[in-house]
Amino acid sequence: MNTKNRVYITATSSVTCAGENNQILFQNILSGKTGIEQDTAYFFNETPAIGKLEAKDTFFDALISQCQNVLENTQIENYKETLLVIGSSVGGMKTTEDVFIDTGDYANIDPDKHHIQVIANCLNEAFDFYEDVSFSTACTSSANAIGYAYEVLSKGLYTNVLVVGADSLSQTTVGGFLSLGVLSSNPCRPFDKNRDGMNVSEAIACLLIETELKEGSVEVCGVGYSSDAYHMTHPKPKGEGAYNAMQKALKEANLATDDIDYINAHGTGTEANDSAEADAIVSLFPDKPFVGSTKSITGHTLGAAGAIEAIICSMVLEKQMMPPNHFLQNQENKALNLTNESRDENIQYVMSNSFAFGGNNCSLIFGSIK
Repeated sequence: MNTKNRVYITATSSVTCAGENNQILFQNILSGKTGIEQDTAYFFNETPAIGKLEAKDTFFDALISQCQNVLENTQIENYKETLLVIGSSVGGMKTTEDVFIDTGDYANIDPDKHHIQVIANCLNEAFDFYEDVSFSTACTSSANAIGYAYEVLSKGLYTNVLVVGADSLSQTTVGGFLSLGVLSSNPCRPFDKNRDGMNVSEAIACLLIETELKEGSVEVCGVGYSSDAYHMTHPKPKGEGAYNAMQKALKEANLATDDIDYINAHGTGTEANDSAEADAIVSLFPDKPFVGSTKSITGHTLGAAGAIEAIICSMVLEKQMMPPNHFLQNQENKALNLTNESRDENIQYVMSNSFAFGGNNCSLIFGSIK
């Protein structure tokens, strides 16, 4: 890909089960204060541990609020010249469920409030964006959205893009993962030999990405995509798809493996994902960069995960602090250089991995400004 411009994250805002803003989120990640709790409201006789937003606003009110936070912390006056790129796995599914549960009649469901585009429609009504694009590729949705923003900005097609990763919890979401048998009743333990599953959760993350360097910016250095198409829900056992995505991101960023100081792993806490990702990292990185997963604190925010973890990576670079792997007791792959405590390090480049159903993989690289 022929690039033209350097690309920077210049302003961000987030709300997760682990914090109502970026600063609280990162502090909780460092200290191990998880937002994951058992919940019995979804299905009888099941007690999955999940991550819910504090119900101050409706989900769509919170979406607007997060975008407003970004606008107030940037030099642009409005979003009229901004491309909006959405990453979401479930769109308006919760709205559809609520209507049906309340009325018991499918005829009362509005299809225009169900699909992925409902998020962009809500934000366009509030802010009037120049154009919008929506990605729905399961758990890589907002990572792919960031990758798309990087591509169009580096090619000079736009000067600024707002990426929004957003997913809300619903019975369909929780029930789907329960049916797969992959939900834990405790905060997840990625890369632990005795891990017993993931924690599904909800979140909203907004990132303004621009071609103009601003104070406090973090650079988006490269993106790598792959699709192993091995299985509907499982990755290829040795992590070939993850390996290819990470390798392509390094090539795009013109970096060597020993340039990466920290990898924010996809690290869901499921048996198949963690073992495949660990094998891929160990195979590609002989220099053993520090590796961590933050999902024991935030849960797996599905389509929002890539955007949330991009903000976490930005704060790792800003604070020069690596988060620990909380709740890790018995490391499975001993060759993986997992952080077991908060580390004050000299951090120049970080990689963030997002992997999804169907073998859809995306790796992003972020860097401190030189």
